[in-house]
Amino acid sequence: MELLDGKKTSSTIRDEIKAKVSIRKAEGKKIPHLAAVIVGENGASLTYVNAKVKACEYVGFESTLVQLPADISEADLLNKITALNADENIDGYIVQLPLPKHINELKITQAISPLKDVDGFHPENIGKMVLDIPGFLPATPYGIVQLLDRYHIETSGKHCVVVGRSHIVGSPMSILMSRNNKVGNSTVTLTHSRTKNLEEITRTADILIVALGKTEFITGDMVKEGVVVVDVGITRVSDDSKKSGFRLLGDVKFDEVAKKASYITPVPGGVGPMTIASLLMNTLSAVEK
Repeated sequence: MELLDGKKTSSTIRDEIKAKVSIRKAEGKKIPHLAAVIVGENGASLTYVNAKVKACEYVGFESTLVQLPADISEADLLNKITALNADENIDGYIVQLPLPKHINELKITQAISPLKDVDGFHPENIGKMVLDIPGFLPATPYGIVQLLDRYHIETSGKHCVVVGRSHIVGSPMSILMSRNNKVGNSTVTLTHSRTKNLEEITRTADILIVALGKTEFITGDMVKEGVVVVDVGITRVSDDSKKSGFRLLGDVKFDEVAKKASYITPVPGGVGPMTIASLLMNTLSAVEK
């Protein structure tokens, strides 16, 4: 068993981006500028956004953190997005999800300029992904593709089972794995809460990508020997033995599944860092275009 080390791989990608930014500076070209919009005081979201800001600092990007009150009206948030769309200094930006319940997330996502949508959630970018036209890929699926690529995981002709059909991970992942690309050409089965005989399906997977948000859902008896496992889930679980008061668990029961896997992502340190690396890659792509 070998770990698909997202922390190590993302560090390599960040160093590559840092070198490219240094060249841009030396040539007098525009430095990439990433903005992040966060609404309210969600602790997990603040931690994640701060990690993105630190990543920007490391690679030499300019960054702007836009913090807005939880009770901001939908109209005022849309006005802020319109301003960011028009700001020529900003190359890409994200609106951190989830948003407060009184704000329509789909309406906000659609308001973001597709040319600055470095999270890859705008319908135009999703459509380009489906048609295999260059555009911004959703950050987490893009990170998974990068991870598989850099570990030289053979995907062509393999049976890839995706567990979870969210618009953020599961659905786009199923599309990317079936596209006619270097990381792709898999035969994909997309499973979800209504899937019957799920265990029978997961046991046929050469590549298993799990994005459910249910801790340790996938157990050792649900996979076959030699499977490649990508665990997207990350959930805080109370643990008094930890200084933080919690520990992080994935959707895969790691100790059981790792014994049978050829490759597996750890939680934490697997997919999470790759999501931030993908965001940086998309932002660099935005300024280069």
